Amino acid sequence: MSIQINRPPSETVDRIRTAIEAAIEGAVVEARGMGGHFEIRVVSTIFEGKNRLARQRLVLSAIADLMKGENAPVHAVDRIETVVPESDS
Repeated sequence: MSIQINRPPSETVDRIRTAIEAAIEGAVVEARGMGGHFEIRVVSTIFEGKNRLARQRLVLSAIADLMKGENAPVHAVDRIETVVPESDS
């Protein structure tokens, strides 16, 4: 019998943040969670003009590698908030 050792939640949060920032230029990312379940908030101008589903697909595609396989560090994203930044005008 093998023992599975889970990565600390903070390491997984850092990996989520890094993956989204790499995939979505200029994104400001907040992520939190534990036990394989996470909540993510992303602010980016790329979301402008896109519906909620399209925005969520962008975020989920950025972390797809973290959700693959039997021992994936991300088992579920319980909440995704995607926000277009307010203009300064």
